[in-house]
Amino acid sequence: MIRPLVVYVSIFRWFAQGGLRELYSRHVTRLAKRISAVVFSCLLAGCGSDLPSTQDGEACLDPSRIGQSVVIAGADFQLGDNRYYADERPARRATVAGFEIDLTEVTNRQFAAFVDSSGYKTDAERGLSADQYPDVPEEYRVPGSVVFLVPENVTEASPVDWWQFVKGASWRHPLGPDSSIRGMDHYPVVQVTHADAKAYAQWSGRRLPTELEWEFAARGGLDGATYAWGNKPPHEGEPKANTWQGHFPFKNLGDDGFSGAAPVGCFAPNGYGLLDMTGNLWEWTATPYLVDRRMPSVEQGYDPSQPGVTVKTIKGGSFLCADNYCQRYRPSARQGQDVTLASSHIGFRTAANIERLALEVNPSTEQ
Repeated sequence: MIRPLVVYVSIFRWFAQGGLRELYSRHVTRLAKRISAVVFSCLLAGCGSDLPSTQDGEACLDPSRIGQSVVIAGADFQLGDNRYYADERPARRATVAGFEIDLTEVTNRQFAAFVDSSGYKTDAERGLSADQYPDVPEEYRVPGSVVFLVPENVTEASPVDWWQFVKGASWRHPLGPDSSIRGMDHYPVVQVTHADAKAYAQWSGRRLPTELEWEFAARGGLDGATYAWGNKPPHEGEPKANTWQGHFPFKNLGDDGFSGAAPVGCFAPNGYGLLDMTGNLWEWTATPYLVDRRMPSVEQGYDPSQPGVTVKTIKGGSFLCADNYCQRYRPSARQGQDVTLASSHIGFRTAANIERLALEVNPSTEQ
């Protein structure tokens, strides 16, 4: 059963700009600064103890290819875009050194191998520390994480209705304790914080990609194009990525074959041969988020809508990005994400410096 819930405001900013701060409870001011959270006494009406189940399905990609990576030669490219959100501006020329990046997002099977080998527990599985968050009531320090749930009220829905903190949600139970990843080995892992993603990368002898590397890789050699596949709208012709079709957040038509996350590799690769660089899941990067990239870089990052919160840049959009909300299924799109916050639509892939690897043929040169 979903009990009175902690709702993380750092998720809300993706769907509303301002207004929500008026809802903050004064007695959790310190918590709001540390984790952009606010305590609400609210129940998910009509859901009872039944949580939606995740989708089962066979792998779209030959499983032997999961875990492979692509070496990409460095180059000069257009970073950002002047046509969309303010934090993507101004577009400028940037140079990235050669690097190597995973073919796909890290999957449940890969993450399970890490956990089995290391005994690692994710932040969502551990819950909040009483020492670190002494002002948070014990009932809200329990293990759990944020889950997207379709709102019942189609006329007055707000982010409070579709983002809920669910006790027991974790990478093993991405929608809550009644959900499972059984049969979902080849789906991308979710409910991982930045620290969880970084721990996996270090265990595998790799690292998280920088924002510049990620955006350059996502463009696939199409410098300045709107999308990873060019300039054709995402819903014109054959599905090009796993995004939301229909009116968000009420109805996902699933025209692309999925109403939630998809197994890795279900859509055509970009020009570098990389898969799912658009949609499916937002992906963590190593780069602190700055609302204006011209600002001096600081390790904590800076997002005025999340004061005092350490934020990293996430890229790529997710299966929740729609035409009427979050049009961020583009290489230049970016968000600032609270590093302590996991959710049901954020994952990651890893990268490495090119000099530490045996050179491979870049798929974009294979004709």
